[in-house]
Amino acid sequence: MQHLSKVKYSKFIWPIVIGLIIWLLTPFKPAGIPVNGWHMLAIFVATIIGCITQPLPIGATALLGMTVTVLLGIVDIDTATAGFGNSTVWMIGMAYFLSRGFIKTGFGRRVALVFIRLFGKRTLGLAYSLIGVDLVTAPATPSNTARSGGIVYPIIDSLAHTYGSKPDDATRRKIGSFLVFSEFHGDIITSGMFMTAMAPNLVAATLAKSLGVHISWMTWFMAGVVPGLISLIVVPWLIYKMYPPEIKETPNAKEWADSELEKMGKTSTPEKMMASVFAIALVLWIISSFIGLDAATVAFLAVTLLLLTGVLTMDDILHETGAWNTILWFSILIFMATELNTLGVIPWLSKSIGTALHGVSWILVLLVLVLVYFYSHYLFASGTAHVSAMYSALLGVAISAGAPAVMAAIILGFTGAIFGSTTHFANGPATVLFGSGYVKQSDWWRLNAILALLYLVIWIGIGGLWMKVIGIW
Repeated sequence: MQHLSKVKYSKFIWPIVIGLIIWLLTPFKPAGIPVNGWHMLAIFVATIIGCITQPLPIGATALLGMTVTVLLGIVDIDTATAGFGNSTVWMIGMAYFLSRGFIKTGFGRRVALVFIRLFGKRTLGLAYSLIGVDLVTAPATPSNTARSGGIVYPIIDSLAHTYGSKPDDATRRKIGSFLVFSEFHGDIITSGMFMTAMAPNLVAATLAKSLGVHISWMTWFMAGVVPGLISLIVVPWLIYKMYPPEIKETPNAKEWADSELEKMGKTSTPEKMMASVFAIALVLWIISSFIGLDAATVAFLAVTLLLLTGVLTMDDILHETGAWNTILWFSILIFMATELNTLGVIPWLSKSIGTALHGVSWILVLLVLVLVYFYSHYLFASGTAHVSAMYSALLGVAISAGAPAVMAAIILGFTGAIFGSTTHFANGPATVLFGSGYVKQSDWWRLNAILALLYLVIWIGIGGLWMKVIGIW
C-alpha cells in the first residue's frame, strides 16, 4: 500500500508570514523600486527562508517559489525558466557526472589510496594536501566550480568512501564532512588570491577598468598573497577544531593503502579511460582562458567522452539524482536573483548606499561598502551576478568618497571571493560541495557565519594594511 510523502506544513509558517509582510508593505516601498520588483523580493525572501526551514526538500521549495512567481504574474514562464540555460548550473551537473566516473571505474579509489599512502598519517594533513591541489591549479583555472567540483571533489568523495564515510548517514562525520568543508574554504581562499582563479574576479577587473582603474594580474596577486597564505594556514586548522573529523590519525595508512592497491591490481582499461578524460579536461580547463573555450564547454566535452568510451552510460547520468536536484534548485535561485537586478531592486540598493554615505571618511565608507557587499550576498545565488550588479556602483561610491582607487577596487574584488562563505547556494563550489550531502545545512550556515568574520579581518583588515606596506595606496 502506498502512502503520501511527508510534508512538514508547519515549516511553511515563517516563509509565508515574512513573504506576506514584505508583499503587504508594497504601498510603503521605496519609490525607486517598481511594484513587480518589490513583489519579486517578497517571493525571493520567502523562498530563501523556505530553503532554510525546509518544509519540502530544497528543490521542491525552489520549484514552489518559481511557480508562485509565474502564477502571480510577476514574470512569464519563459523568463522563469531562463535560469535552466545558465552554463554555470550545467557545469555543476557535469561535475557530478565526472565524479560518478571516478567512483564507477575505481580510478577515484586508486587516486585516494595514493593520497592516503603519501599524506594519510593525519586527517588535517589530507585536507592541506587536497587544498594544495586547488592552489596549484587556481592561477590558470578561471572556474572555481570546475576546480573544486571537477578536480578535487571526486578525490574527496572516493577518499571518504574508502574510510567508510558516506554522505547519507551518520558516517559522514568520520572524515567526509571535514574534507568537503575544508576544500570549500580552500577554494574560497585560492579564488581570492589570483585574478584568474574565478570568473567574478575577471568581471570585477573589467568593471574597474571601465571606471579608469587598471588592476594587473601581478598587482592582484601581490595584494592577495599575504591574506591568502594566512587564510590557507589558519582556516583548515580552525575548521579542524570547530568541526573535527572522528578519524584524526591513521598511523598504518601507508601499509594499508599499499595492501589495497595490491588487491586492486594493475590499472584497468576503464580507469585508464577515466584518467585520460580527466587529464584532457584538466588541461583544457587550465588553458581555457587562453584559447577562448568556455569552462562549461570543457565539462560537457569530458562527460561526452566518458559516454563515447563507455565509461559512463545514460543510466548512470539519469540516476545521478544529486546532479538533477542541484540543477533544478540552483537554476531557479539564479532566475530569482537575476530578476531582482532586472526589476530594479539591486540598482536601487546600490544607489541608496551611495547617497547615504556622502561626506563620510573614505575608510569608514569603504568598510561599510564591504560589509553591505558581503552580507547582501545572502540574496544572491551567483558570484558573477552579484559582482555584475553591484561592483561598479560600490567602487564608484568608494572612489568618490576619496578611497585610493586601486586599493578599493582590489578590496571589493577580494570581497567578491570571500562572500562565498555565506550560504549553501552562494556560488558554484558551494552547490557542488553542499549538494554532496556530507555537511548538514545547519552546520554549513553556522560555521560559515563564524569564518566569515575571520575572512573580513584577514582579507580586509590585514589585506588593506599589507597593500599599504607594498605601496598600492
